[in-house]
Amino acid sequence: VPRNYDPALHPFEVAREYKRALNATKLERVFAKPFLSSLDGHRDGVNCMAKHPKSLSTVLSGACDGEVKIWNLTRRQCIRTIQAHEGFVRGMCARFCGTSFFTVGDDKTVKQWKMESPEYGEEEEPIHTILGKTVYTGIDHHWKEPVFATCGHQVDIWDEQRTSPKCSLTWGFDSISSVKFNPIETYLLGSCASDRNIVLYDMRKSTPLKKVILNMRTNTLCWNPMEAYIFTAANEDYNLYTFDMRFLESPVMVHMDHVSAVLDVDYSPTGKEFVSASFDKSIRIFPVDKGHSREVYHTKRMQHVITVKWTSDNKYILCGSDEMNIRLWKANASEKLGVLAPREKAAMNYNQKLKEKFQFHPQIRRIAQHRHLPKSIYCQIKEQRIMREARRRKELNRRKHSKPGSVPFVPERKKHIVAVVK
Repeated sequence: VPRNYDPALHPFEVAREYKRALNATKLERVFAKPFLSSLDGHRDGVNCMAKHPKSLSTVLSGACDGEVKIWNLTRRQCIRTIQAHEGFVRGMCARFCGTSFFTVGDDKTVKQWKMESPEYGEEEEPIHTILGKTVYTGIDHHWKEPVFATCGHQVDIWDEQRTSPKCSLTWGFDSISSVKFNPIETYLLGSCASDRNIVLYDMRKSTPLKKVILNMRTNTLCWNPMEAYIFTAANEDYNLYTFDMRFLESPVMVHMDHVSAVLDVDYSPTGKEFVSASFDKSIRIFPVDKGHSREVYHTKRMQHVITVKWTSDNKYILCGSDEMNIRLWKANASEKLGVLAPREKAAMNYNQKLKEKFQFHPQIRRIAQHRHLPKSIYCQIKEQRIMREARRRKELNRRKHSKPGSVPFVPERKKHIVAVVK
């Protein structure tokens, strides 16, 4: 349609667009129904999950009773169940080609399983079983080579063909809770230990690279799939910290919103956002460059969320929680699923642009940011705000009644770092 863009011919353009942006924002909140379905079948809390590297519809989950289930997300049903370990399934990961997957458990074993179901009359047996000396708490596979890493008392790097580790890396004496390979610089790995450390290793060297010590323990970390140096750590002090591994002295961003320990974190495949699972029975979606979440998901039945994954097509989020269910959510709460007509698509794009254009107008901002929260979380947020304000006031008073310069200003990003050791 030819259009004359002369502003004199469109005297009320801004007013008209503002009204449209307001309506679009209201409709977005009306249609925000992110919960899609619940995958039930586990007989104990879901402890870990893994994505299939080649198939979008396949996801693996391990429970606290040693059971592993493989799910088909399009049919939303379990296609295979394996009694893999005695005790908890502590960690699992799929091989980069998608033909097999690895699990580690409390019974001190690492097992490799076929991704395909066994033939008729065939036994459900692992391909390989490695007996270790100590309990393994996590596992991750290399993105390109037949190498995987496990963690427990130390980080062990294994070749798939051998029953003893190629090399063992250790720095400190505490148990290590998780280990992750970098998806871009594939020889780099990061690990989180119980003595509040985040340690970085290079597979090509026999010693760790450097570590950063935080105020409280880090539960797990996740590398950004688009920026090689960036990783995000989920901490016990209710925050998430995004670090640049070259400059560990202070995090790039501190993400605050949870009101209890953050237990898991996973990046979206675009590297622009990540999702975090917390002990406060909610999951939140954070933009990488923002300190506060853009979205919070919760249901009445969902208990402490232990594990979370963002699917490889950037559309869905999976979370596994204490009360034995895996829940499937939309990554964009008000997105319409299914095939869109061209006019629908054009209207959605237009509305999106309008919302971006007017996002800082007070009315629109208030509607866009409003979220309904469970009473417990709402009250805790209020309480923490009061505590933060009291700490700030105390510091101001101390600065006011001290010698100038004796009480330094410490930025928020530096507050949580104890030391960096190279």
